[in-house]
Amino acid sequence: MKKVLNVLGILFFGSLLMQGQASRTWVSGVGDDANPCSRTAPCKTFAGAISKTAAGGEIDALDPAGYGAVTITKGITIDGGGGQVASVLVSGTNGIVVSAGPSDVVILRNLRINGIGTGINGIRFLAGAALIVDKCEIFGFTTNGVDIALGSSAEVWVTNTNIQNIGGTGVAATTTAGVVTVGVEQVRVERSNKGVESGNHSRVTVNNSFVQNAASIGMQADGDAVITVNSSEVDLSGSGVQTGPGSGTAFVSNSQIAFNTTGFNQSAGTINTYGNNRLHDNTSDGTLNAPIAQH
Repeated sequence: MKKVLNVLGILFFGSLLMQGQASRTWVSGVGDDANPCSRTAPCKTFAGAISKTAAGGEIDALDPAGYGAVTITKGITIDGGGGQVASVLVSGTNGIVVSAGPSDVVILRNLRINGIGTGINGIRFLAGAALIVDKCEIFGFTTNGVDIALGSSAEVWVTNTNIQNIGGTGVAATTTAGVVTVGVEQVRVERSNKGVESGNHSRVTVNNSFVQNAASIGMQADGDAVITVNSSEVDLSGSGVQTGPGSGTAFVSNSQIAFNTTGFNQSAGTINTYGNNRLHDNTSDGTLNAPIAQH
């Protein structure tokens, strides 16, 4: 009888834990983290809601408010809701840190992430299978807007996102093992040190995107990285597209490189073009290799 009671107690406790994690939870500016994070009794912060949200579930914002910094350790979606301001405002720290499991996918959508000039990174991706950043505003950070700093292979997509006033790089990607593949689509990076940096063991593709006023470099491949730039624009920056240091490779097609100090800066590695780019009003267009054939 005692064993039966013990088993029943374990099952009952386990059921309570399962009931404590919902597949969808809610946050509100007038919520309370002591609440169950239901729609009628929402939590107040993302950090308060995440412990009550099941892996693979979703946290949704009910109204415009500041929902605080959060560290994500499992697959989850955080959605600020279209047309409203669900914000993460931080000082002297990272906005959102993703340190999830090897098969976890994290989606961040419709968020306004503000470092107010002292925040470190807007979004920092340290571990996980994949990260999707969609329809976000990231600004006011001293280091990077989206900082991809992994120790294994992963996939990242940054889409329909504006990144402004960044002390370091708008989107920076590197991994110490494996390969990280990054897609950057319809992204604007304005007023940064670098726009998009493909670092060691990364493969970055930039489509239909815009970098302006990058003090150092607009688009860069360093280490053993490969960056592919299609139908994009780099204006009013130091180097428009740069390879090196290291043996990085860039492929650039149908893009505008204008009003930069140097258009193509092949300090090391190789910049490949297809003969269909528009370079104008750079102090120097830089190194122009013979165009490669289009197939």
